[in-house]
Amino acid sequence: MHLQPHQTRPGQTGRGRIGRHETGSHQISRRGLLKAGGTAAGAVGVAAALPAAPAAAVGYAHPGLLHTGADLARMAAEVKAGAAPYTAGYARLTANRHAQSAWTANPQATVYRGSGSPQNYTILYNDLHAAYQNGLRFHVSGERAYADTAVAILNAWSAKLTSLAGSADRFLAAGLYGYQAANAAELVRDHAGFELERFRKMLTTVFSPLSESFLVGHNGAVITNYWPNWDLTAMACVLATGIFCDDGARVEQAVEYFKSGSGLGAVRKAIPVVHDDGLAEWLEAGRDQGHALLGVGLMGTFCEMAWNQGIDLYGYDDSRFLKGAQYVAKWSLGGDVAYTANTRAKGAVGGWSGSETASGAAGVDPAMTRPIWAMIANHYTKRRGLSAPYLTRIAAKAGPEGGGGDYGPNSGGYDQLGFGTLAFTRDRSTTSAGGSSTGSSPSVASPSLSPSPSASGGAGSGAAASGGSAAPSASAAPTGTEAGAAKSGGGLASTGATDLVAWTAATGLTALAGGLLLLRRRGRTRDGAEGRATGGAE
Repeated sequence: MHLQPHQTRPGQTGRGRIGRHETGSHQISRRGLLKAGGTAAGAVGVAAALPAAPAAAVGYAHPGLLHTGADLARMAAEVKAGAAPYTAGYARLTANRHAQSAWTANPQATVYRGSGSPQNYTILYNDLHAAYQNGLRFHVSGERAYADTAVAILNAWSAKLTSLAGSADRFLAAGLYGYQAANAAELVRDHAGFELERFRKMLTTVFSPLSESFLVGHNGAVITNYWPNWDLTAMACVLATGIFCDDGARVEQAVEYFKSGSGLGAVRKAIPVVHDDGLAEWLEAGRDQGHALLGVGLMGTFCEMAWNQGIDLYGYDDSRFLKGAQYVAKWSLGGDVAYTANTRAKGAVGGWSGSETASGAAGVDPAMTRPIWAMIANHYTKRRGLSAPYLTRIAAKAGPEGGGGDYGPNSGGYDQLGFGTLAFTRDRSTTSAGGSSTGSSPSVASPSLSPSPSASGGAGSGAAASGGSAAPSASAAPTGTEAGAAKSGGGLASTGATDLVAWTAATGLTALAGGLLLLRRRGRTRDGAEGRATGGAE
């Protein structure tokens, strides 16, 4: 699935420093400001001012990557009550061969991915999905055997794995399997027998350094050589590692890269053009459908992990990700979408060079799917109360979502952890866009942390950061058909399709010259819009 690039020189390893924290257009001085957890489950943590220091420890909410304590408690309660669609989502989990307590790990000292090496990375991703699925099954069923299996798998790998090797694809292995490992471990971090410190060491010495290096040096390539998903895998790994290890510098590096990174994974480069119809083109739609779905899934994963720690990237830059995800959803459903032709430079710094032009959106197979839509659709239509008709349709079509092992035997079927129907279905919140919540979902409030008592459940949940560039305006309360669906517990297909889309385009990118896209006014223009072309070689 991944094409091997032609460059070989790795980049320099680097970590982001604690600097200025943005949420949208509002900037909060956070030099030395680190989040500290509260003292009671569900309480809001207070930001504590500490002297600036590299790699300072930060208290993040745990569990608090893709799932909070409140999320896990909701899943268990809904399945126990026999509520739809949770029961259908749970049935997909229990039917998966990875979600069985008899799974036995097969750890390796070195994992290879890419040509020219004895590739064995399939062993790693199968074991990680087994650990994640067993951990999730434990939280829903309460049966200790599944937690014990997850712990045994993760302990076996942290005791043996020392390196990731191979071609440039080793960076993909570090990013994809690093964020997955952290999420699997987050589910059992407080479980008896789990080797927490040893697992932290594996994340910070084997996985995250490669991802940090890629974000800084891009394997010695010119900045547009790699498509957005290369950056997004690395960003997800660094963010997940930072949260799991309570490392504010890594979290800061990942979040700032999302906002203003030099590579194509930064949000304005992965989604370079906002059109007048409120959709924003996804750069990799000019490449192929599979990689575009990968990128949307990774950016959604990144935004969800940040949200659960009080950082609202879903709403960043006028909810740019919503517009990009809607675009990919419409396109994947077979709809016509606009695409701005672009040419990107390729090659190694000081070495070979070339270019590649994407002139239009690639063809799609409407039957192709990945377990990425429930998480994104539920955030925007349920937490935020926004209309997202294409997300609503494609999430309903894709449900109930499975996970690794349900989408084919190749690595692409294991790029997302999945099971979104079970994990992310939620009731409609009364949260207004950018406002506070009176519902049970994480509120859009101050960028503080809500502590969670343990991986075994509890009501703790990260509160989402507010402010930022204003999220698209929308009615805080469900209307019409949506109100009835919310009241009756209707599924996702019953929501998000009756009200008008409130967001509109502000900026367009057109005309290419020398590998750069030039800004041209398309209606109103937004201050600070970026027009650099982006591309890559995955």
